[in-house]
Amino acid sequence: MKIISYNVNGIRAAFTKDFIGWLQVANPDIICIQESKAGNDQIDIESLEKVGYKSYWHSAVRKGYSGVGIASKIEPKHVEYGCGIEHYDNEGRIIRADFEDFSVLSVYVPSASNIERLDFKLQFAEDFLEYIKNLQKQIPNLVICGDFNICHEEIDIHNPKGLKNVSGFLPVERAWMTRFIKECGLIDSFRYLHPDKQEFSWWSYRQNSRAKNLGWRLEYHFITKSLENQLERALILKEAVHSDHCPVYIELKD
Repeated sequence: MKIISYNVNGIRAAFTKDFIGWLQVANPDIICIQESKAGNDQIDIESLEKVGYKSYWHSAVRKGYSGVGIASKIEPKHVEYGCGIEHYDNEGRIIRADFEDFSVLSVYVPSASNIERLDFKLQFAEDFLEYIKNLQKQIPNLVICGDFNICHEEIDIHNPKGLKNVSGFLPVERAWMTRFIKECGLIDSFRYLHPDKQEFSWWSYRQNSRAKNLGWRLEYHFITKSLENQLERALILKEAVHSDHCPVYIELKD
C-alpha cells in the first residue's frame, strides 16, 4: 500500500504543471491532498478518474481557500467529510476515508500569521487530538496524513535558533505535537525510519529558499502503533515541484 500526502497549494495550478503525469509515475494507491483551494465543481475529477482514481473533496466555504481531498484506486467503504465542528468544517480541514482494515485521514492544520490565528490553530490542534483519540475507539488502525504547519524537532527546520519565535516552530506548538504523538499512540513514519536524516517538505518562495534548501518539515504520515510492523518505507519526494511544498510518501506492507 503506497500512500502520498501532498499540499499542492492550489489543485488547479498543479494540474497546469502536469500533476496528472507526475501522479501516474508516482503511482500511489492513495493520495491525500491539502490546500486544494477549489470548490468541488472546479476540480478536474474526470482526469483523475481516467488514470484510475476515485476522488473525494471537502472544500472550504470561502472560495480559493484551504480544502482537503483524498484520491484512491481502492474504493473506500465510507468517506467522512469534516470532523463535526462547524467552524473547522467551514474551512475544509479534515476528510477521512475508511477502508477494510484501516482508515486514512487528510488534514490541513491552520497556519498562524497573527495572534488571533495562533489561538485558532492551537484550539484546532487540541480539538483534533481529542477527535483522534475518540476515533481510535472505533477505528484502531489509522494513517493520519497532512500538513501540520509545525516542525516538531530542531532537525526538522533549517535554522532552529533563529526561528524559535516564529509560528510553526513555537515551543507551544512543538509541545502539542509531542503530546499528540504520545497520547494518541502514534509513530512519525519518516522520523521512525530516518532518525538522523534532515529533509524538508516546505520552502518559502522568498530568498531562493528551495534552491538553498532553507526548509521546514511540515508534512507527516502519522500511523498508529498497530501498523508499526507494516511500515516499510518513508520518503520525502522533493523532486516534485507543483507547489512550495513537496509530497511525502509511505509504504505499508500487507
